[in-house]
Amino acid sequence: MTDITVGVLAHVDAGKTTLSEALLYRAGTLRELGRVDKGDAFLDPDALEKQRGITIFTHQAQLQYNNVPLTLLDTPGHVDFAAQTERVLSVLDYAVLVVAAPDGVQGYTRTLWRLLQRYRVPTFIFVNKMDAPGTDRAAIMQALQHDLDAGCVDFTDALTDEDYEQIALQDDEVLADYLEQGKVAPDTVTAMIGRRQVFPCYFGAALKLAGIDELLTGLTTWTKSRSWPDDFGARVFKVSHDEHGERLTWLRVTGGTLHAKDIVVDGEKANQLRVYNGAKFTVVPAVSAGSVCAITGVTSAAVGQGLGAEPDALSPLLQPVLTYTVATGDAVPHECLLAMQQLAGEDPLLRVTWVRTLDEIHVQVMGTIQLEVLQQLLLARFGLDVSFVQGGIIYQETVTAPVEGVGHFEPLRHYAEVHLMLTPTAPGSGLRFASDCSVDVLASNWQHQVLTSLVAKEHRGVLTGAPITDMTITLVNGRASNVHSVGGDFREATWRAVRQGLMMAREQGQSQLLEPWYAFQLTVAGDQVGRALNDIQQMHGDFDSPNDVAGMVTISGHAPVAEMQDYGQQVRAYTHGRGQFDCVVDGYRPCHNQDEVVAAADYAPVSDLDNTPDSVFCAHGAGYPVPWDEVPRMAHVDYQG
Repeated sequence: MTDITVGVLAHVDAGKTTLSEALLYRAGTLRELGRVDKGDAFLDPDALEKQRGITIFTHQAQLQYNNVPLTLLDTPGHVDFAAQTERVLSVLDYAVLVVAAPDGVQGYTRTLWRLLQRYRVPTFIFVNKMDAPGTDRAAIMQALQHDLDAGCVDFTDALTDEDYEQIALQDDEVLADYLEQGKVAPDTVTAMIGRRQVFPCYFGAALKLAGIDELLTGLTTWTKSRSWPDDFGARVFKVSHDEHGERLTWLRVTGGTLHAKDIVVDGEKANQLRVYNGAKFTVVPAVSAGSVCAITGVTSAAVGQGLGAEPDALSPLLQPVLTYTVATGDAVPHECLLAMQQLAGEDPLLRVTWVRTLDEIHVQVMGTIQLEVLQQLLLARFGLDVSFVQGGIIYQETVTAPVEGVGHFEPLRHYAEVHLMLTPTAPGSGLRFASDCSVDVLASNWQHQVLTSLVAKEHRGVLTGAPITDMTITLVNGRASNVHSVGGDFREATWRAVRQGLMMAREQGQSQLLEPWYAFQLTVAGDQVGRALNDIQQMHGDFDSPNDVAGMVTISGHAPVAEMQDYGQQVRAYTHGRGQFDCVVDGYRPCHNQDEVVAAADYAPVSDLDNTPDSVFCAHGAGYPVPWDEVPRMAHVDYQG
């Protein structure tokens, strides 16, 4: 039997690491039960984690229960480190989602649930802290079925007829068999869990070891190990560096067997195979399919990359929304840039760029906690004492109606013309590229050059220079020269066509600026509700009907990140520490103050020479520039729109 890899996920402070410790202790892996608040948790070995009392990095542990080997991956609980959690999902067999009984389903819990749906990870739920006063198991069970999925079923004790009926209701065929036979076979339940139709729920208190044996029994009873292909495959889910500065590439083998000294990517060998258990590791000669390990000697593999026969993981759904400028102080900027690029290789949601025109380092992050940890890592690992100056919100741009863009590139002895249709798509869909052009009009090799060029760079909008998103860019027409066209000509024409189309959309009032919005949950005393609702309205937010429980009112809604990013401090102040504010980025929406943001950006798209919308035509043996708005009348092939 191969290992079953289980990820443990939760909203911050739900007791996720405490649960992992309890699982390891009850399985016999640990002799003593560590505690997060005492800084001796087995799965929070890093100094920063001990200092902050939160999980910052993903950690691996091994256990065996009922003769079933399990690999636990304990993930960060704070939303600022959600990128690491999302990447882990792509290598899991199952997940345990921890929900704190007193808090219920929080905003970030819903985000994790959406991610688990996206990656199709079968999920167990552990309701922790049931020893807290006033907890109501039946009410919590109803809330889980309402807020997460109707397939949530209490598995803590022996399943009842009512439980089996709830299970059967999740599948029409199973329901028909149940009505005929009056039971659901155990193998059927296991299969439904694997298909994410049923979500076993367990209730307990990890700190007091309550419900732990039941959860372990469930993880070894209701799970099924996979069968793996013979050809080697693996997926990278984490990159880190050990105490000696050696790069570790963490991966799960998804096919065949990985041996020490095997070449895994770009001619690089896996020099050493390490199987970690907390901070300690064992060097092994080979790792079989289904197992998790860290390898040394590989420097080019990136987080999310597939090795061998394994494809790359899905592009991450979560994206950074805040940008800062690095104040290097007495440090050498180049050294800071190299150090931060190394850290960016470890954290998929840390974006580091050198802005040549300003001679500045800019970083994009999820939130201020991530920024504080970044500052501490730079000092501890590289001796670099830097600070950060807030730059602002990361905006995006799109179009609201289809528009055709044309790019022409014809300096002497070169030729290419490209027509692209920019069509808006659903919010959050990102960019898609396609061709709807006959090979009789433009040969397939030139079409391939166009599509490759579209993918080759991050395209910038023309309102503020923000990245574009939520549109399909389709090749609809073009022309090549049998004598003069080369691949680079189509790259230039393609990039200019994108920008020219965006300029046309802007002129027609069909350009739209998008900004990130938070989904928030705010709990305040009854006499503070008026203040809270007024604040939300002032921040251009929206909210559902407030929910009053024992004098404390919970308000859920959405608001722009630009307006709400510092609101947590205000809540603590006006509630004198009694209020609770929880928020998570919930995607992008049309900017609530587009004109103001565009004016403040003062972006001149025609002056952005790296992203010019203008074209180059040829006359009398020489190339000459043509402004974007004159390109349509001079194009060599007809518009399709």
